[in-house]
Amino acid sequence: MKQIFPERSLVTVFEKPSMSTDNFSFVVAIVVLTSVSIVVASEPIVHQVNSTRQSAMTSVCVLLPDRLPEGGEPRLPVVYVLPVEAGHGTRWGDSLAEVQKHDLHNKHRVVCVFPTFSDLPWYADHPENTQLHQEAYLLQDVLPLVEKNHPVLKVREGRLLVGFSKSGWGAWSLLLRHPDVFDRAAAFDAPMMMDAPGKYGSGPIFGTVDNFRRYQISSLLEKRAVDLRKESSRLMLIGQGNFQPEHVQINDRLEYAKIPHTWIEGPVRDHSWNSDWLPEAFDWLTRVSP
Repeated sequence: MKQIFPERSLVTVFEKPSMSTDNFSFVVAIVVLTSVSIVVASEPIVHQVNSTRQSAMTSVCVLLPDRLPEGGEPRLPVVYVLPVEAGHGTRWGDSLAEVQKHDLHNKHRVVCVFPTFSDLPWYADHPENTQLHQEAYLLQDVLPLVEKNHPVLKVREGRLLVGFSKSGWGAWSLLLRHPDVFDRAAAFDAPMMMDAPGKYGSGPIFGTVDNFRRYQISSLLEKRAVDLRKESSRLMLIGQGNFQPEHVQINDRLEYAKIPHTWIEGPVRDHSWNSDWLPEAFDWLTRVSP
């Protein structure tokens, strides 16, 4: 794995945003190159990031397919593989190893991005603690870094999301809050019907009930229903596991609201990155991507 450290070959500095992530726009990422490195396409690249929106240094691992665009070939879609743990935790499996095991980046010829977060990721911005701005960190630090340094599409159709459990929630909330930024979101075994902060370590991240409401999946679906009805399926739900009852409930709501979506109910799988659900998610994500 090739690592790019600030003190060695890449210094990445991000300006603090002056706008709310509710009205998202990219800020400029200032990248200072201090040396040039030759990178093998199949070798993961790790960017170290020092962001004002996180309480500690984080990293962004980028896995490129073996065959990169040449000449006039179009740039590649990106699948953002959203973590379910803080830092480099692997209690719930290893998403990078799983993608590599199934060779998903080459099978679908996509760039896979694995960001880390300093705190338990719920993909929300805390109302007071600016070092807990997880949504802004992803939108204003991670995306510009990837799109500046790698041959990827810089449009909605090229940005795809996948996660499970809390990061499955995060994948859906990011798409529903920023439908012009992300194209598709796939979630496995996620607590989609959570109606208050507190469970699964979410309390300290959301901070207040009012802030939680801004990210609540059921509320966001109501808000976006009219627009989502006009398009083909942009939301995928996979899994028969810990949150099966919540999957049934959110599926019922989607059907009642006539929102196109994709639901793969079975088989029963472990609550883990390593339970062989990622290939199905990638099949769906890339089938509807450019």
